[in-house]
Amino acid sequence: MSLPRPSPVAVQSGEFSQEERSRLLRLAHDSILSVLEQREISIEPPTAHLAQPRGVFTSLHLEGELRGCVGYVLPVSSLYRAVAETAQAAAFDDTRFYPVTQDEAPHLQIELSILSVPQPIQAEAVEVGRHGLLISLSGRRGLLLPQVPVEHNWDRTTFLEQTCHKAGLPSDAWKKGAVIEAFTAEVFGEERARE
Repeated sequence: MSLPRPSPVAVQSGEFSQEERSRLLRLAHDSILSVLEQREISIEPPTAHLAQPRGVFTSLHLEGELRGCVGYVLPVSSLYRAVAETAQAAAFDDTRFYPVTQDEAPHLQIELSILSVPQPIQAEAVEVGRHGLLISLSGRRGLLLPQVPVEHNWDRTTFLEQTCHKAGLPSDAWKKGAVIEAFTAEVFGEERARE
């Protein structure tokens, strides 16, 4: 089943310049190739902006199909390093998929979702198309990016239920004590980088 490209409604835009977006996308590709070619990645010294700690998810698509998605919810390292690490993890460590091959690598389309820090939110304040969700309870945690409910035409309740499901929780856990946190994301990929 082919996944539709994220709707522009699902993005918070404006923080990253076209040059920064292109640089991060090139870095993601080079990070994947460096593993396949068994070489060290050459990480250029990032700008001060790209050196800031940020949460990020890297999604890989091949012929319109999801091929891997891994990320950091919290800002554990500089954005530049986090993009390199999550690109490699999406290509080789996402257990839902077999590792990316040398033949596939040149055809990958990469999408980056750069996250704000998650903040507690009431269920009724969740906005589909604006917020990503992180729901946790009893040591279980599920996360869905802001573009996911838009792609699937979910309403707020379905979004909350599906995030609970992702955490391995009952679908109504969001009403029964689970912690709900929301974040926004600036989402861009190769098609948007060329616009």
